[in-house]
Amino acid sequence: MQPILTAHLFAPLHYELMALLRRIRDEEWNAPTAAGSWTVKDLTAHLLDTALRRLSQVPIPQFEPNAANRDWIVAMQRVSPRILVELMDRYGAEQAAYLASLDPFATAMWGVTWAGEDQSPVWFDVARELTERWHHQQQIRDALARPALFDPYLRPVIDTFVRGVPHAYREFSADNETAIALRITDAWTLRRSSGQWNLSAGEDADASAVVTIDPDSAWRLFTKGQAKNEPRLEGDRRLAEPLLKMICVIG
Repeated sequence: MQPILTAHLFAPLHYELMALLRRIRDEEWNAPTAAGSWTVKDLTAHLLDTALRRLSQVPIPQFEPNAANRDWIVAMQRVSPRILVELMDRYGAEQAAYLASLDPFATAMWGVTWAGEDQSPVWFDVARELTERWHHQQQIRDALARPALFDPYLRPVIDTFVRGVPHAYREFSADNETAIALRITDAWTLRRSSGQWNLSAGEDADASAVVTIDPDSAWRLFTKGQAKNEPRLEGDRRLAEPLLKMICVIG
């Protein structure tokens, strides 16, 4: 598995977000989204929050993401959509520039916890941030029946999500050399060796199970959403259970 360098994608993704937000009609800001009880306005406010946290670089002691997210959304009820869009325009662009300035092979301030890492390289933390910003924008697009924004984002988003697969299997027992093939945008193989699960690029011919998920369903499945189409399972179906329960978001 090679590093995923995604910092260059934040500026165009931010441009797409702003083009989307500026076309939202007044009544659409309260449209429900797939992000729990959050509306389009709440989800936009959350994106602003994550940009500000990143730029502030202030570690929060005993950080509890659900409580922090809830407090922010409540506070942002006092802010109008117009002001919210202005803040998003400024700080989203600043975040994109900041992420592009980082050394991708340095150590990040935050580890990618859903992949089981307390400490991660910057490139992985930045790729995780791309998944956050892209999938929430896609949830806004879905809520407003706007066209999906897949290229060039969906492939690196899925590539980032699958890095969490070994952690999802950490408590799943199987014989050594058991292999599970995963097909989404690309193919990967999860193999158990010496009591540990390891992920590699490509599909091994000796896999005991093959899981095929269409990309538009995969990102939804890994972010607590509902898959558009059922995954296709071949071989030992039990081996697919941890994968289909994997969550690649914080909180």
